[in-house]
Amino acid sequence: MTGVSAPGFRFQRAPPPTSRPLRILHHGAILRTVSSTHKKTLDRAMSRAGACSRSEARAAILAGRVLVNGRPVRDPDAWIDIVRDKVLLDGEPLRAVPKEVWLLHKPCGYVTTADDERDRATVYALLPKGLPWLAPVGRLDLDTSGLLLFTNDSDLANAITAPTTKLQKTYVVVCQGRIEDSAARQLAAGVTLHDGPTRPAKVRRLAADATTTTLELVIGEGRNRQVRRMIEAIGSHVITLHRTQIGPLQLGDEPEGHARRLTTAEVDALRAAVRTTPGRHRPRTNRGRSR
Repeated sequence: MTGVSAPGFRFQRAPPPTSRPLRILHHGAILRTVSSTHKKTLDRAMSRAGACSRSEARAAILAGRVLVNGRPVRDPDAWIDIVRDKVLLDGEPLRAVPKEVWLLHKPCGYVTTADDERDRATVYALLPKGLPWLAPVGRLDLDTSGLLLFTNDSDLANAITAPTTKLQKTYVVVCQGRIEDSAARQLAAGVTLHDGPTRPAKVRRLAADATTTTLELVIGEGRNRQVRRMIEAIGSHVITLHRTQIGPLQLGDEPEGHARRLTTAEVDALRAAVRTTPGRHRPRTNRGRSR
């Protein structure tokens, strides 16, 4: 259905033509975007610019805070020409924010969200003040610690979390009881969960005693609470779960609760990893997965 509410608008409600991922350039201070079509939905254009999350963009649009060519647009799914159309947010031109990627050593006891309806501590309390809008790349649940990434680069975030890239994540898991070799081989071969069998994993026993077994588990997918469910599938239970690595990026000796911006070399290594892993990533509407 065509949705033109006033003369001079160039947006429509219709399926978009196929386009390549956006590449944001700087011409002065105003956002300019190059793609094969120059067309994106308004909420996606705002998110891709790094100005805010897509959900925040939709809220701002619905609240009447966004103008296109001088007129309010309250439809987040309106298609705009990002090269020609002038977009204002709260009266200011939409600007391309420099892309940043941050690493956090997440402690247990923090939820991976900006606002929690149960008033629990969130991971944003651990980030430095004054940062641009950053979204978590995937999630770690309340009782999971370790490496968590944040970025305003939605293309990179999508590539890291898309199941088709199969980017490997490494976890150290302390399991209840003794995990025998046969159970470890089950994990490595893939176990059956309620949402289907898991892909093959890399499993290494790090330590064991009479009551617990510590495993290093490397998986190339990211379903909701997948590691915990895999351990339950072999008859055990997770006592502690800690993520140590995402692709080439290692947590190392980063202090617990500390955040830092990734170096250019680290970001380049992440980009290279998602370009060279099997398959091609597809944009995802929901990156929220808890381990």
